[in-house]
Amino acid sequence: MNLLSEIVDYLQINGDDVREALVQHLYLALVPVVIAFVLSLPLGWAVVRYGWVRHPVLTLSSIVYTIPSLALLLLLPGILHTSILDRNNVVVALTIYSLALLVRSTADGLRSVDAGVVASATAMGYRPVRRWFAVDLPLSLPVVLAGLRVATVTNVSLVSIAALIGIGGLGQLFTRGFQLNFYAPPIVIGLVLSVAIALVLDVLIVLAQRLLTPWSRIGVSR
Repeated sequence: MNLLSEIVDYLQINGDDVREALVQHLYLALVPVVIAFVLSLPLGWAVVRYGWVRHPVLTLSSIVYTIPSLALLLLLPGILHTSILDRNNVVVALTIYSLALLVRSTADGLRSVDAGVVASATAMGYRPVRRWFAVDLPLSLPVVLAGLRVATVTNVSLVSIAALIGIGGLGQLFTRGFQLNFYAPPIVIGLVLSVAIALVLDVLIVLAQRLLTPWSRIGVSR
């Protein structure tokens, strides 16, 4: 109860700062995922459509994902000619990581579409672009959105590291707690909010998948 009262007191005094950190965290976590998701669709299509693209793109995505996030955040200001405190550095870094994950899941999803279904759609007069949006992409969504869930939850976690270079987000609460000799309330608040964000976003993506792919639920019920 003592810790709970300390948390309540901390929120009463620092409530505005916590809300601001929460909004910053959501922005830094979600914007890169949205950008990466949009970019992953044509890249995933190219990986499936052109065999020679597959190996270099997937190999590069694997290599990129092994780069330590803090090292990338420190390198980007020099590459982009921006201030180290510029939030765009975090957006670019997390977009790179998200894209590395989503290109592979998008390619896997498109490859999972039954060739017979594609042939039937083509025989019915679907041109490539129309078929891609009406058949290929919808049928690949379960795999694509599974990758999106992983990328989103990963981003929520990675944003906290940005606090080490002075950029906002819930990671500020962790560093503040450490600076105050492991003062528990800000650390607990930051941890609870980070987990809550990850859970809520994951549930929203699952609900979106159920809404966009009703046929998958029919298949499961059988």
